[in-house]
Amino acid sequence: MNRNIVIALIVTAIGNGTPLVLAGLGELLAERSGVLNLGVEGMMLMGAVSGFTVSQKLGGPAALVLLAALLGAAAAGAVMALIHAFLSITVRVNQIVSGLALTIFAGTAGLSSYVGQVWKVGGIHGLHQYKAVDLFGLKNLPIVGPIVFHEDPLVYFSVILVAVAMWYLFRTRTGLYLRSVGESPAAADAMGINVTRYRYAHTVLGGALAGLGGAYFTLALAPFWTDGLTAGDGWIAIALVIFAFWRPDLLLLGAYLFGAFVALGPTLQARGIHALPSEFFSAVPYVMTVVVLVAASTGWAKRRLGTPAALGVPYSREGG
Repeated sequence: MNRNIVIALIVTAIGNGTPLVLAGLGELLAERSGVLNLGVEGMMLMGAVSGFTVSQKLGGPAALVLLAALLGAAAAGAVMALIHAFLSITVRVNQIVSGLALTIFAGTAGLSSYVGQVWKVGGIHGLHQYKAVDLFGLKNLPIVGPIVFHEDPLVYFSVILVAVAMWYLFRTRTGLYLRSVGESPAAADAMGINVTRYRYAHTVLGGALAGLGGAYFTLALAPFWTDGLTAGDGWIAIALVIFAFWRPDLLLLGAYLFGAFVALGPTLQARGIHALPSEFFSAVPYVMTVVVLVAASTGWAKRRLGTPAALGVPYSREGG
């Protein structure tokens, strides 16, 4: 492949990977607290339709409208996550069942579709969109210009979030407490750490980030809404957390890798290269997702990958 194809592939991979970074980072924080959230796909869909609806219905300067749309998307994801937190932390139902129920509830035939129909936003072109900016006027630099200095604001925001998450998890006392809650909630409770508060806060924050990940589809990648727009990216985000060993920096790299697989087929075909059908490349991320999830379910993998010991395990002071 020549240089232009490589640059185009990397740029597209970053765009495809950014919603995975946002949603995956939210899932990572929730899982670090010991809460498994399989409702990410539903939260992304609610964020996508909510953000797009706000951007279509709210008037005013584009920058303010887009900011309000992001806040609306984050709020939609957070509300969904709050339901999951209540069911899995307070009521202590099975976290897998709760997460799957939320994804079904908000899925293609559920609440996200209903919202799109009620507000009549399906199939229309968006009025506002995050577009690539010329950062520091360096977009024309060879190779690095279009890759590093010509991305949309949400790409830069997601990278900053990853850096902040790394600092938070491994350089702050609160991050240490969070990791202890995910590893041994009973020991954390004995130290005076409020396990319930930590789990609620990080599950809701994770839902808000999943909502932002969904909004990236309708506010940056392609300004329109259609049912099932996220097309399974929520499941890929969950697998990425395992793939990245619960580390934000590796999550970023993994998201861009998955994004590259999705982008490879269309990028090659757009340049007349038809070695393999584009569907093959599009299927690879989902095959990898299944492989990662199956492999991570084994006891050996859980020990070797560093899975939070209390992940998916309800906790109460009375029952331990």
